[in-house]
Amino acid sequence: MSLISCNTFDNDKCTSIYLIRHAEKIRTDENESDPLLNKSGFLRAIKWSEVFEKIEIDKILSTDTKRTISTVIPTSDKKQLKVEIYRPEEISYESFLKENKGNKVLIVGHSNTIPETTNILIKNKIYNQIEDNNNSNLYYVNICNGIISHELLYYPMEGKITKDSI
Repeated sequence: MSLISCNTFDNDKCTSIYLIRHAEKIRTDENESDPLLNKSGFLRAIKWSEVFEKIEIDKILSTDTKRTISTVIPTSDKKQLKVEIYRPEEISYESFLKENKGNKVLIVGHSNTIPETTNILIKNKIYNQIEDNNNSNLYYVNICNGIISHELLYYPMEGKITKDSI
């Protein structure tokens, strides 16, 4: 399946979910529970907006932290979409999928929540917690007529997106 479209099914019935971890954060104060993005993080946020520039997005969800919201602001600005705040531990994923059937949703979270959310969506425990120095993963879940496909892409600061094995 293609990251951008579901060619073998009726696209109106397909749900596409893009999941990313927040960009690089300031790490100077270990006691800071809600740090801002550092310079690399702001650059990555712009890079993510370039990745999503040609992908239709209907909804953007972010956890309520400075680093996740800052990561998605360039994309939300380009798409003219409001960032909706969510709490991963409070989502009913069955309801989420029903409410978003046929939509394309971008979700921004954390090293532990993004793989866990992806695993819940694909109904299989495949993805592990993201390593602390990795802010480059893009998880893609596509659900067409009940058939779930998924892939993990790696987007370095420089270079091209590469497909991880799945």
